[in-house]
This record gives sequence, structure tokens and C-alpha cells, in this order.
Amino acid sequence: MLKTPVYINSIASISPLGISHEEIWRNYRTDRHFIEKHNFSDTEAFAAFLPSELKEVLEELRDSETRFKGLDDSVLYAIFSARQAFDRAGWGTKENVGINIGSSRGATQLFEKHYKEFLETQKVGVLASPSTTLGNISSWVAQDLRTSGPDISHSVTCSTGLHAVLNGVVWLQSGFADKFMVGGSEAALTPFTIAQMKAMKIYASKDLDYPCQALNMEKKRNSMVLGEAAGVLCISKDATDSIAKISGLGYATEELKHSVSISANGTCFLKSMEMAIGSMDKSKIDAIVMHAPGTIKGDEAELNAIYKLFENDVPALTSNKWKIGHTFGASGILSMEFAVLMLMNNEFIPVPFSTISKAPKKLKNILVNAVGFGGNAVSILISKN
Repeated sequence: MLKTPVYINSIASISPLGISHEEIWRNYRTDRHFIEKHNFSDTEAFAAFLPSELKEVLEELRDSETRFKGLDDSVLYAIFSARQAFDRAGWGTKENVGINIGSSRGATQLFEKHYKEFLETQKVGVLASPSTTLGNISSWVAQDLRTSGPDISHSVTCSTGLHAVLNGVVWLQSGFADKFMVGGSEAALTPFTIAQMKAMKIYASKDLDYPCQALNMEKKRNSMVLGEAAGVLCISKDATDSIAKISGLGYATEELKHSVSISANGTCFLKSMEMAIGSMDKSKIDAIVMHAPGTIKGDEAELNAIYKLFENDVPALTSNKWKIGHTFGASGILSMEFAVLMLMNNEFIPVPFSTISKAPKKLKNILVNAVGFGGNAVSILISKN
């Protein structure tokens, strides 16, 4: 646990669920999912795209300034979410505000576009390199908001968003920044990315009522589905008007036998959760928002770690990937938003087809998990103010 809590002053996202807290929460409270079958080049695959009305909002943002014309969607998503988060935080000053918004894939769409042009013409556009570097995300958000603190971009694959939270907390507690904006952004729904996931044999292929079967522990096949989104938190040591607090952080890696696997016992999850909980009585953890990508081994490994840590007093378990897919580097932030909304509304949202959990008696402390390739797990403990 943290000796000095860090507070969440605001959170904003753009995803298939919407953009306002009211709309997002309304969509969480239904059993509807946002996954559909789409055409990707010469193949069909399930995915969760932003709805058309949000795509139009982003195109308006792109058209609002000439300098935005050449930006990848992942950068636009981050700019949009960061603007909303900053306004909701009511910080006013932009002095000494740090930014750390990461991405698993970065400028996927632009990179593939420039590479295709190179293969066809053997020529590369002037902006091919600067517009496809991972640093685009945080640097453009900093340029847009005119902040004066550090801006950092990074990739730790699917735990990228929660690693940004770790970084932001450390900067705040070191005294090198007064406020930090942390998050993740992903716009990687391209034929090549989908093909990569299918090549790993982890992608959903069965046309079910719920194509992504995250937390269905009886499933016989992998069912991961990709989505697109961005999420940004404004965090500081100031509790004024905060919506929740970060009371614990945990992180861990584990030795791997394969580059995309984790141990059957979820060792990295076990270590990261233990670190986040610290000296708190484990019975005070009311719920866990699991990483749960919808793969057989991934879901089982995390669940095994939870069972080992909590034994006979397992918290309520849930996930949002069955609803909006796996948004790679943004997924951990959307899970944090999910947890915060449950705390704010004092209501637990289960996975409708999962039988491994029951509603908690109270909601005060929620653990959020994420893990990326390389066995890189992060756990964040979020508490009600």
C-alpha cells in the first residue's frame, strides 16, 4: 500500500461505451456488448470499433487544426480524452503537469499506410518517421494542452496503461511534478494486427451471443477480441474534489517459457496483487477487475493466482473485455475507469454469463489487474474516498 495516497481527480475515455460518465455507466449496466463482425481486407473478424457518431467527433477534431491532419488515430484519441480529463479535473494551471500516455502498438494505421506506400513506390513521405514514433502520443497531448511538465510515452504491451499510473505516482511522490496525466491509447484495428492475433490462435472465431467469453471458465476455445479506445486519468496528491484514491500499487515479472505466455499459476499476478495490497487485510478487498482477455490459459492463470492469494475469501470478480474487447495499452485504464464508476455508484457489475463470482456486500476497495507480453503484471488498488 502507499504510505501517502494519490488521488484520482478525474478520468476520461473514448471507447465503444461512449465518452460521458453517464453514458458509459448506463452501457455498463446492461448485458449488451459492443463487439461485431467486420471485414478486414480479405477476412472477417470480430472487433469493437468506436461508434460512428464518435468517429465523426474525432474527424471534427482532426479538421479543427491543420497540424492535426497527419496524426494517427491513436494520437487523436489521446488528445480528445486528455482534454476531457483536464477540464473535469478543474486544475486550471498547466504548470508542472506531467503527461505519461502510452500505447502497445502506437501509430499502427499510419505506419502500415507509409510502409505500403514504400513497398509500392520505394519512396517515403517526409512525415513518415516523425508521425509514427511512439512519442507522438504524450508529446502531442502536451503540445495541445500547453503543459510545462515532463511528457513520456512508452509501451509495455497490454499493461502499458497501468505502467503509466505507476510512473505518474512515482513522479508525484518524488516531488518532481505536482500533477500528472496518465493513460493509454490504442487504435490498432487493422488487417495486419488482426492477422497477428489470429496467427497466435487466441482470437475469437465462434459466432456466439457473446463472442468474447472472458471469465467463462468452461469455454473450450480461445475468444479474445480486439477493441479501440483511449483513457486518461488526472492524478495528484490533492484530495479536493477527487473521485477516488490510489491506495496501493504492485508490479511483477516472471520467467517465461514462451514469449507470449505466463505461468499456469499466474506468478506475476500473485506477486503484483500481494504488493498492491501490502499490509491491508485481504478481506477488505471487495472486488477485482481482472485482466481476463478471454483466452483459456490467460483467464485460468489469473484466476489461479487469485485463488491462491485469497484462498476461501475470494473477492467479487469481473471484467469488461466481454463487452468492449481487449484494447491493448488502453485496457488497464478502462478497467480503472470501470472500477471507479462502480465505487462512485456503489454498484457491482458482473459478467452476465460467468458463474465464478457473486456480488460483494460492499464496495470500498477494488483491485485492478493488467498483464502484457513478457509476464509484465501490474495491480492497482483503488479505494473510495
